[in-house]
Amino acid sequence: MLLAIDCGNTNTVFSIWDGLRFVATWRTATDHSRTADQYYVWLSTLMAFQKIDAVITDVIVSSTVPRVVYNLRVLSDRYFNTRPIVVGKPECALPVAVRVDAGTQVGPDRLVNTVGGFDLYGGDLIVVDFGTATTFDVVASDGAYEGGVIAPGVNLSLLALHQAAAALPHVDISKPQNVIGTNTVACMQSGIFWGYVGLVKEICARIKAERGVPMKIISTGGLAPLFQQTEELFDDFKDDLTMHGLTVIYNYNKTKG
Repeated sequence: MLLAIDCGNTNTVFSIWDGLRFVATWRTATDHSRTADQYYVWLSTLMAFQKIDAVITDVIVSSTVPRVVYNLRVLSDRYFNTRPIVVGKPECALPVAVRVDAGTQVGPDRLVNTVGGFDLYGGDLIVVDFGTATTFDVVASDGAYEGGVIAPGVNLSLLALHQAAAALPHVDISKPQNVIGTNTVACMQSGIFWGYVGLVKEICARIKAERGVPMKIISTGGLAPLFQQTEELFDDFKDDLTMHGLTVIYNYNKTKG
């Protein structure tokens, strides 16, 4: 079976793929100091607890945190006796083209989302990912990655407000009952919530206008359903878009190889 690993700035997701479906998915905080042995103890304990009798034969990794990749390579080699496919490395082939300025490094997560989105929905897409950063990725009609937009993530914006202004508390993001807040927490939640609704609508509208073709908007990331409650911002939401993209890239490299 395939172990797909998506390492983001905040969390790392591990999913086991049996060729047809994900049989299990787990999430842990990203920590560059975690060793391969610690990863294995954590992973094997969860598998045993959920009575998952899976033999891992292949591993694919997407990581926006370069320092984590080494220990994930060791995990793959030491405990699963396989060399992992690492998205973004020269030996990892992509089924789509990458059309950006020469010398530009594109985050592996954005490439994986492009591949996953194109496989599921076809081309002419805007993929909006609510992670540590809120990213907008443009997928061409032929599936190529053609750039996008990076904005501060929702929780990052809330944290910045709290840290930079002594009088402002740390609050959780939620849909406010009213636009006009009557207390500090409500004011902050309204500013963040409606501010990001406006950000998503405006950026997607400008991308569509600039490209001049109809485009679907696909969202992923934990906060996407929250923003979808109020207005139809997205044509579809796909929680495991990144993990699906990893399976597509894995199959492409296995077939190619």
